[in-house]
Amino acid sequence: MITVALPKGSLLKDSIAIFQSVGLDFSAFLDPASRQLQITDPTGVAQALLVRAQDVSVYVEYGQAQLGIVGEDVLREKMPKVARLLDLGFGKCRMSIAVSNQSPYRSALDLPPHSRIASKSVRIAREYFQSLDLPVEIIPLYGSVELGPITGMSEAIVDLVSTGRTLKENGLVEIEVLFESTARLIAHPLSYRVNSDRLSDLVNKLKITAAN
Repeated sequence: MITVALPKGSLLKDSIAIFQSVGLDFSAFLDPASRQLQITDPTGVAQALLVRAQDVSVYVEYGQAQLGIVGEDVLREKMPKVARLLDLGFGKCRMSIAVSNQSPYRSALDLPPHSRIASKSVRIAREYFQSLDLPVEIIPLYGSVELGPITGMSEAIVDLVSTGRTLKENGLVEIEVLFESTARLIAHPLSYRVNSDRLSDLVNKLKITAAN
C-alpha cells in the first residue's frame, strides 16, 4: 500500500484535492472534529499521514511515506534526500527579507555588516547573505518572527510572505524577494525507482492533473 505524507496547515486542502482528482480520498482529515493522524483511502489503495509541513520530507526520506507534498521553502531549508518530482503550482508564496517601515534600509545590500537577521529558515538566510558576502548574525525564531524588528532584536527578518498582510499590520515592509515557493510532490528515491506498489502510475496521473 502506498503511504502519502500530507502537510498540516495551508497546503492541506489543495493537497487533498489533487489526490481526490486521481481517485484517492483523504478528505476525512478536513473534518474539524477528527483527531486522526493516519487514514486509509476507501479504495484501500493508499493511506495518508497527517504531519507538520516541516516533517513531510523526513517521513519520505526515511521511507515511512513513499510520497509527500511540501513547500519548496522547506526543501531548500532542510535539503532532504528525496526525489523531487513535480511543481504542483498551488501554495504560492515567497521567501522575503523585511524590515520595519521606519528602517532606512531598502535592499539587502543596504544592511550594515553584522546586522541581526531573525528567521525560521536559518539555512536559507545564512546561505543568501553568504552569497552577498555580507556577514550577518542569524537569530533562529520559530514563533512570530515579525517581532524581531518590532522589538529591536533584529534589523530584518527572512520569512515566508503570502499576501503581505501580516507584514503590513505589524509595520514591516519587504525589501527583497529571495525566491518564489510552491507546493512540490516528492518521493522516496528507492521506492520511486523500483516502482513499488505501482508508484509511478500514481505519479503519472498526478502529473497529468497538475498540468491541466
